[in-house]
Amino acid sequence: MSQPQTTATVADPAAKRSIRDLVRAAVSGWLGTALEFMDYQLYSLAAALVFADLFFSSENPAVAVVAAMATYGVGYVARPVGAFFFARLGDKTGRTKVLFYTILLMGLATTLIGVLPTYSQVGILAPILLVLLRIAQGFGAGAEISGAGVMLAEYAPARRRGIIASLVALGTNCGTLLASGIWAILLVAFSEQEVIAWAWRIPFIASAVIMLFAIWVRFNLKETPVFEEREDVVDGRALSKAETIQLATETGDIRTLEAMQRKPIKAFIIALLLRFGQAGNSGMIQTYLISYIT
Repeated sequence: MSQPQTTATVADPAAKRSIRDLVRAAVSGWLGTALEFMDYQLYSLAAALVFADLFFSSENPAVAVVAAMATYGVGYVARPVGAFFFARLGDKTGRTKVLFYTILLMGLATTLIGVLPTYSQVGILAPILLVLLRIAQGFGAGAEISGAGVMLAEYAPARRRGIIASLVALGTNCGTLLASGIWAILLVAFSEQEVIAWAWRIPFIASAVIMLFAIWVRFNLKETPVFEEREDVVDGRALSKAETIQLATETGDIRTLEAMQRKPIKAFIIALLLRFGQAGNSGMIQTYLISYIT
C-alpha cells in the first residue's frame, strides 16, 4: 500500500522579482488604466459636445446626437469581445505581451481619431472610419484594466496581491479627471467655432505622448513570475487543455484536475452584472447627461 504524498512548501514566485520590477509593473498598470479611461472620457465628451456636428449630417439635431451616442456605445459592445480574445491570448503567450498589444491598439485608435476627416470633407466615410476606430479602441480596452490587475496580482507577494492589484484602480480616476480637465481648458481657451473647426483634435493627438511612454514602460517589463512558474507552461508556451489534463493525470495533480473540471458560470454572471451596473451608470452620467444639458 503506497504512502500518501506530503505537500512540499513552495516558494513564492514573486520573490524572484525585485522591488524595482514591482514598481515598474505598478507604473505600467496605472498608466494603462489611466490611458484607457482617458481615451474613453475624451471620446465620450467629444461625442456629447462636437461629434454630432462633425461626423453626422441631419436636419434634426436630436438624430445627430443619437448617432454620436451610438458610436460611443459601439465601444462597449467591442469590449467583451476584446476581453475574451486577449484573455485567451494572455493565458497562452503571457501577460505582458498582451498588455503591450492592448495599449498599442487603444492608443493608436485614439490618436487616429484626432486626424479623421469630417462629414463635410468626405461624407459618409467619416462616420464609418469613426466607428471602426471606436471598435478598435473598445476591443483593446476590453482586457486592459483586468489584464493589468492580473499582472500586478501575479507580481505581488502572496499576502499582498489584493492591495497591489487594486493600484490599477487609481488610473481610472486619473484618466477621467485628466480628460475632463483637457476638455474644460479647450472650452475656456477657444471659442465654440474654433473647437468645432480644429481644437477638438488636440486632446486625441496629444494622447499619443502618454501612449508612447506607457509602451516604453511595458516594452521593458518582465513576464510575471507566476506565469513563468505555471506547470502548464513549457518553453514559454502554455499547454492546451488536453495537454494540461494529460500532464496532471500523469503527475497525479488532483488540484489541477479539479480546477479544469470546474465551471464557474454563476460567479462569472454575477461579476458581469456587477461590473455592468457600475460602468453603465458611469457612462450615463459622463456622456448622455452632458449632451442633454448642453
